[in-house]
Amino acid sequence: MNITRFLALLILGLLFLGCSPGQKEPFFSPERAAEVPPENTGEPETAISGPPAEEPRFRDYREQARSLAEALDDRSLAAQVIMTGIDGKGALTAPMEDILRDVPAGGAMLFRHNLDTDPAGVRRFTAEISRIIRDGEESGIAPFIAVDHEGGQVHRFGPGVGRLPPPLSYGELAQREGRDRALGAVREGARQSGRELRDLGITLNFAPVVEVLTEENRPFLEDRSYGPEGEFTQAAAAAFIRGMEEGGIPCVVKHFPGNTATDPHRGVPVLTQDRGALDLMVRPFAGLIRELPLSGIMVSHVLVLSRDPDRNASLSPAVIRDWIRGELGFSGMVLTDDFSMEAAAAPGRGEGDAAVEALAAGADMVMAWPATLRRTHRAILRALEDGRLPRERLQEAAEHILFEKLRFGLFP
Repeated sequence: MNITRFLALLILGLLFLGCSPGQKEPFFSPERAAEVPPENTGEPETAISGPPAEEPRFRDYREQARSLAEALDDRSLAAQVIMTGIDGKGALTAPMEDILRDVPAGGAMLFRHNLDTDPAGVRRFTAEISRIIRDGEESGIAPFIAVDHEGGQVHRFGPGVGRLPPPLSYGELAQREGRDRALGAVREGARQSGRELRDLGITLNFAPVVEVLTEENRPFLEDRSYGPEGEFTQAAAAAFIRGMEEGGIPCVVKHFPGNTATDPHRGVPVLTQDRGALDLMVRPFAGLIRELPLSGIMVSHVLVLSRDPDRNASLSPAVIRDWIRGELGFSGMVLTDDFSMEAAAAPGRGEGDAAVEALAAGADMVMAWPATLRRTHRAILRALEDGRLPRERLQEAAEHILFEKLRFGLFP
């Protein structure tokens, strides 16, 4: 079947979620939780008795994603598994436009230097990025346009776009006014924020942080965690994800399996816990996998000694394939953190080599920067040619990505 005709058939019946106009800061204060009635679903937010029943449309999307991935040529397949940074603010630089036409990446990651403009400028910019990538991709597949939108200190936008409160403030609110009020505030804030993001052209959120706050990781996470209590962390993360999805935004939870006081931008975090302690550490991640149709997990560059003493988690089959996929049963997207971080650096291993190693280990999407995007793409193509990266593995990665794009209506 002609791929253009096939894509046209796919969009029939896709539901596009509504958007609301941008709002001024502050966006949503947890102190207003008393105004938000708690959700009454009849079940606790943390119910994790078994995997969620898959909706019939999800099974259709999986078949469609598989067919699409099989139809992609090597160039498009290798590009689909890359999330790239972007040069430009309000408009792409000419060199960046050329790079994206050569390598129509599966995702574009935006930061403060890209987004420090008014909401109208953000809308124009995200539309331009998506158009250029679709033009360079023969199948017309739209990219994810991603941000870190956690709340508090992690806010990438300029004036006119709402800032969510720090995640830690919700744990404090739960202590003062009750768990249900706090979870209602998380979900309502995320729902409103998700609608605002979607209106701006954002289609993927690298949030929430699902790590439980400890004395060990507090210097790095600060107020980015929901707090020291694992059950509340899972419940708050689930509420955040549900709210974002109601606004049209899939979430990538992070940073599996956890961190230490060492900032991975500056050094290698090392987890020395035995497997029993690690199981307790990742319990919120495991619970979310069982509770929700979770879109994505970001794997950190931490070294997990009891799982793989020789490779960062982001490069380790023992962590990604055996632990996340095998033991925890996760079937969504696995994404890596930025390979330009000091934690991922190794003598003689460039970012392209690291990307290939991560994909071979079971990751689905790897991060690159404009200066390394072409090199990373070429490295993946070489690994396909020489057999270090089986095509079946790359197709599987693309299937996971395309499934989420179908699920959230990202096809043109």
